[in-house]
Amino acid sequence: MDFSSLVNPSVLSQPVYEPGKPIEEVARELGLDPATIIKLASNENPFGPSPRAVAAARSALEQGQLYPDGGCYALRHRLARKWDLGPEQFVIGNGSNEILELIGHAFLRPGDDVVMGAPAFVVYKLVTLLFAARAVEVPLVRHGHDLKAMAAAITPKTKLVFVASPNNPTGVANPAADLVAFAESLPDHVILVYDEAYAEYLETPPDLRPLIRAGRKIIALRTFSKIYGLASLRVGYGYASAEAVRLLGRVRQPFNVNAIGQAAALAALDDEAFAERCRRENRAGLAQLEAGCRELGLECVPSDANFMLVRVGQGAAAFDALQRRGVIVRPVGSYGLPEWLRLTVGTREQNERLLGELRRWQGSR
Repeated sequence: MDFSSLVNPSVLSQPVYEPGKPIEEVARELGLDPATIIKLASNENPFGPSPRAVAAARSALEQGQLYPDGGCYALRHRLARKWDLGPEQFVIGNGSNEILELIGHAFLRPGDDVVMGAPAFVVYKLVTLLFAARAVEVPLVRHGHDLKAMAAAITPKTKLVFVASPNNPTGVANPAADLVAFAESLPDHVILVYDEAYAEYLETPPDLRPLIRAGRKIIALRTFSKIYGLASLRVGYGYASAEAVRLLGRVRQPFNVNAIGQAAALAALDDEAFAERCRRENRAGLAQLEAGCRELGLECVPSDANFMLVRVGQGAAAFDALQRRGVIVRPVGSYGLPEWLRLTVGTREQNERLLGELRRWQGSR
């Protein structure tokens, strides 16, 4: 008798998230020098982590023998000041991905419906299926969420609605007024999970805090992985009503966020100069990539995030060719977009190299 005969049967049909390969693995596989490889696949910050965060992380490591603060007291109170909410309204996670799973633990039961865009961040569907709920996927319109169609898909069986703005993998943000109106329209038995992973790149992100204060069932999620450059430390947070946060706390593991990550995240919040620089450089990088793709005759989706969706015709072939040249990008065939690549915005030099390799690939076909 093997393990598979004993496992929960749903595990065998559960999709598996496939992250982008790290630079070191690509170098080993292809015999490349790691120093010559650039990774523009996982929407990481090309400018590194916040310097203040690095200093705080180094200091925290000196106390590495101690368990972290299990309640993330300092970070929750700092976030409360930033967002003008109570510290009891924040839950801190091992990345915002963990909070997505906590939401599933707390609220999903077999037979529940979960409405989401298609394509959207794959973890929404993974969490839904993990708890034997049904994923109701609503096609995007013009690469953004079709909020009217999503509202129409809600039934008495709907428990959660996932909305990300900007959306991953398309980079499109819905207008703020439309998102607020959508949140206001949801029936009382539905929880809106609003994913703001890329919201720091927006000029004027939607503000759902007035609706949270008014008692609407909304859980908003943010991360330190993107604009603050702390992806390796895995720190994210959610804000909602104090009641919702208490319920999520019941299914959260003790010491789920390490002390180094907490210290870095706390310091990053005060490094506004770094965040503003990243916003500014990202806007310039998006313009650079969009102009370069137009010169190459490639269709691209105007993005509000730190990545761009580009139609190359043969996504898998382009991905393979670029990777062999030391440029790692993200094919999105698994999202139902086999003709497209998702390109993370890099530094000016990285973007120029990426465009050059795309030009080279086009010429080789």
